Formats: sequence, C-alpha cells, structure tokens
Amino acid sequence: MDCSSGRLGRRALLASVAALAAAGSSAPVRAAVSTRARIVILGAGAAGLATAGRLSRRLEGAKITLVDSRKEHLYQPSFTLVATGLKSPGYVIGATADFVPPGVRWVQEQAYAIDPDARRVTTTSGESLSYDYLTVATGLSLDYAAIEGMDVSRIGRDGLGSVHAGPEAAAATWRAMSAFADRGGVALFGRPSTEIKCAGAPLKYAFLTDDTLRRRGNRGRAELIYNAPTRSLFSVPIVAEKVRMLFLERGIRVNHEHELVAIDPSARVSTWRTPSGLVPMKYDFINVVPPMRAPEAVRGSPLAWQSGPWAADGWVEVDRATLRHRRYRDVFALGDVAGVPKGKTAASVKWQVPVAVDHLVADIAGTTSSETYNGYTSCPLITRVGRAMLVEFDYNDNLVPSFPGVIAPLEELWVTWMMKEVGLKPTCLAMLRGLA
Repeated sequence: MDCSSGRLGRRALLASVAALAAAGSSAPVRAAVSTRARIVILGAGAAGLATAGRLSRRLEGAKITLVDSRKEHLYQPSFTLVATGLKSPGYVIGATADFVPPGVRWVQEQAYAIDPDARRVTTTSGESLSYDYLTVATGLSLDYAAIEGMDVSRIGRDGLGSVHAGPEAAAATWRAMSAFADRGGVALFGRPSTEIKCAGAPLKYAFLTDDTLRRRGNRGRAELIYNAPTRSLFSVPIVAEKVRMLFLERGIRVNHEHELVAIDPSARVSTWRTPSGLVPMKYDFINVVPPMRAPEAVRGSPLAWQSGPWAADGWVEVDRATLRHRRYRDVFALGDVAGVPKGKTAASVKWQVPVAVDHLVADIAGTTSSETYNGYTSCPLITRVGRAMLVEFDYNDNLVPSFPGVIAPLEELWVTWMMKEVGLKPTCLAMLRGLA
C-alpha cells in the first residue's frame, strides 16, 4: 500500500494517530490500594516517571520517592530528527518537574550505592533511603571512554558525529553530516557489540545520510559504509534481511564483524576490531555509537547479572516476563537497564511498566498478578525523509503489528513517517504521566 499522498494516506494517518491517542489514555481506573509502603524509584526517565505516575494512582498512602539529578527530560526518540535538521534541540528538551506526580518526593541526586540485602539506597550526597520496594529505571551509560581517542567535545567538527550524545551533539552531528553531503567523500556508520538503546538508530542515520546526499545531487560523490559488529544487521532475522536488501539497493556497503575501538579525529582515521585483527579506515564523516552499559551504581551492585550474556555490562537480573528481580523479589527493573533480550525503546517501556506495577501492587494487596511482558519492542525504522517502516516484534522475533491492514511492518510508508514525526511524542508524554 502506498500512503505517500491522497485521501487514503490521510485516512490511514488519522486512524493510526487516533489509535495511538486512545492507547495513551486507556489505563483502566481501579480502586486505590491503601498502604504505607516505602517505594523508591531510581531514574526519572521514561520508565521511572511512568512508574511513578501509575503507582501514585493505584496506591493510597504510599511513600514514593523518585531519585534522579536530571532537571531536563529528553525526548530521545527524536534525536535522529535533530541530527537530520528536521527538529531543533529544543524540541526534545522538557522539564522533569512537569512529569513528577503530586505527592511523589523527588530527590534531585543520583544513586551512589544500592544494598538490596539491607533494602537501602545511598545517594551521591550520602542520604540513605530505605525501601520496601525498589524500581530500578536508571537508563544506561554511554561509554565513550571505551573508544580510544574519542573526544565528545569535538562532535560537529572534523567530520565527527554522534547522535546519541545529547540534543546539542545531535544538532552538531547534523552540521557535520550536512557539510559532508555538500562535499562527498567516505562516511562510516556502525554500532558497538554491547546492547544499545534503539538498535535501529544507527541504521536510520545511514539511510538518512544517503537520502540527504541524493536530495543534494551528490550521492555519486560519496561512499557510505556500515560496519556491523556481528554477522547480522538487526537482531530480528526478517528485518535484518530487509535492511540488507535496502542497503544493497542504495549502494551502502556493509562490513560484518567490525567494531570501532579507536579514533583519531584530527587525522580522520578510525580503527575497527575484526576477526583478522585491527583495521584502520579513513573517513570524511563518521557517526560514532559508543558502547552502552548499566550505570556504575547498578553495575557494581548485587542486582546485576552474575553470569551470562548480560553480566559484563551490568544489566539488572530480572525475570523477562515480570521484570521482577530473580533473587530479590522486592526489586523490579524497567527500561534500558533491565537485563532482558529485547526492550531498550520507549515503546517497550509502555508495555513493561503496567506489568511491573501490577505485580508490585498485587504484592502490597496480598494477591497475585498474571500480567506478563512478551518482549514487545517497536522501532519506527526511518529509511528516508518521508518514509519509515514500523517494525514491532517480541522476544521470539515474531512481528507483532499494532495496525494490521493499515501499516505493513516491512513497507516504507508515509503514514509510518508521520506517526514518527507527529504522533509518537504525545503518546510518550501521556506515558510519562502514567496514562499509557
């Protein structure tokens, strides 16, 4: 179905956005449970704020404490649009205070230490917070220091870009990419071997750089190379194959088993680890995606996985269906920091939070919950300005489309683009208030 223009496209867009809006306000009204439980939530990002919003509605008398020093709330799904010159940095910046529910205490510090045996969190100032239930929603840390020679302050200069580094860095990345699109040359893209937030973001930026070059008539003057750390371009096989075909069609070269380990911004030379050794690659533009790990307070705590694929980077050891800690039943983890196979997107948070909250409230009420999280993850995979694929999948790599008959998951559609550009932010803001 081609939704590029005309009445059909407008009808599809309105239907999709209306469905999203309905989903954003459909939290069922339930009688509040009376309790004096002490609940600490670490992190005031999407997961932490959404949890605070839901708990404040479902519990009466609970002492809820939110711990996070960040006064700005960042709408990260649009960092890529800022890095393509389509949104200003201000578009993605909000105030955390606007989303903290009434009655919730906000401690404007970071967690320094977590002692789940003593049920206590210590903040950076030394304040001790005891809890009956703990929700860990700290997000993750961008480990730029793991890339030798990387200097975040140089983003935007010498052909260096990095969309993930923040709103201003995304805008600086756009300036560097735009200058490259005027001149041409060699552009490098890739991602680390660690888990990352929004695994589609590095692919999107390769597509958008290709599109920018074509719009300026300079595609023939540029070589685009995507270096993947594994043998696949995406964790879901059918999506990986679709991306491979699109890269082939658009002349984006792919190198597998290449991971960025060093960079010399002055010489514009990058170094990649491969099975055959270190390989230097010159560039005129590069989008650096750093390794991502759990924050140090989480990584160094007993809450982290002790073995297995998520142990090295400190992700929280939770049951993937309930988001409850496997060893500490009074602890839950949500969002990027949760050690589960999928789910490092805002759309995942929308499905995770109601599950964890239902289990927590059931504990307090002396009942049980049957709610489970199936790994739902969504990625509006932009393939050019005005086109995107709405890729939705679960733990088993099944495609689970939300709008069958309206949005085909692996088609590049205008309606999906409009949902990404226009429809998703209001839904995310509703989620922050515990309504989605």
